[in-house]
Amino acid sequence: MSDRIIDWERVRSDFPVTERLVYLNSAAAGPVARPVAEAATGFYQDMLTSGDARWFEWREQIEEARQKVARVINADPDEIAFTTNTSTGMNLIVDALEGVGEVISCQLEFPVSTIPWLHRGMAVHFAATPDGCLTAEAIRDAMTKRTAIISISHVQYSNGARADLFEIGRAKGDHWLVVNASQSAGVLPLDVKRMRIDALCATGHKWMCAGYGVGFVYLSRRVMARAAPRAISWMSVHEPFAMRNDRCNPRGDAAARAEIGCPHFAGIFALGKAAEYLLGLGTERVAERALALNQHLTRELERAGWRVLSPAGEARSAETLVAAAEPTRVVAHLKARGIAVTEKPEGFRVATHFFNTAGDVARLIAALNEAWAQVI
Repeated sequence: MSDRIIDWERVRSDFPVTERLVYLNSAAAGPVARPVAEAATGFYQDMLTSGDARWFEWREQIEEARQKVARVINADPDEIAFTTNTSTGMNLIVDALEGVGEVISCQLEFPVSTIPWLHRGMAVHFAATPDGCLTAEAIRDAMTKRTAIISISHVQYSNGARADLFEIGRAKGDHWLVVNASQSAGVLPLDVKRMRIDALCATGHKWMCAGYGVGFVYLSRRVMARAAPRAISWMSVHEPFAMRNDRCNPRGDAAARAEIGCPHFAGIFALGKAAEYLLGLGTERVAERALALNQHLTRELERAGWRVLSPAGEARSAETLVAAAEPTRVVAHLKARGIAVTEKPEGFRVATHFFNTAGDVARLIAALNEAWAQVI
């Protein structure tokens, strides 16, 4: 880890949302930084003044963005494809692995990690999570001769529990490891090679802070070798601008499967800039700060008498589920105080990202104490 000192207050100034809100809601949708917004609006400014005169330059910028996103998760660029969201990425993964065997997941999962497999008629078995955490041991216990895929989230949206992907990767055997990284990409380090992840999908609008409408999928060469693309376009072939309509010669990279037709330039440029921003800070430094803030948040919540439902220790992530008897009332009270969190059936979810501060936590606790006094 670099010893370079990061001026987090300067970083915070890149996020105008912090000037008007205590924004603790990146697990739902992360705010966009100024450079990221400029990357997207710059494309539209080009279109405004010169139409598509820069088409081939834009194509080069997409490849630069692909390289940056690949670096965030330690993938090779040809294993990365841009999508519109996590669901699109998961369905591309299912396209490649359909029919290989049954699936292991868990009941904590966000539905997109399970229902695309069910939709294709593949059985999904739920590993045990008695303490609200999914472990490698529980996954091993769920393995049978029929199971072939492990489809899980790195961080569970439901309670913020973080899975140990290094341990699960070591324990997977010959199973395919598929990871929904929407609650971790952009805030926790990911290394698809060392974690032995076969396929991964994520959205750009949460912790990546790239806005809605863009995401990415990682398809290892092992996954891509298993099945041909289900859908392709004229842009999926070698030398697409030769405009050959009498033969099909698709490329073998991930983009050929996912980037069908003309690209969403603005969204991809935003995601590329968001990845560049994270890499500039250092993914380890981002995680260190977000997790330290989360630990501070947990201590302050418990000191104030609020019950934290998320796990601590190695299973901690940057999001915390807090119990509340009247979630709607509490969240509405926080909103009135300029504090953004997510309402949940059990209470509310708080997310700490690198642009947050201890001051944000203090304002949250003060407002929560007001809410508690009103409720009781």
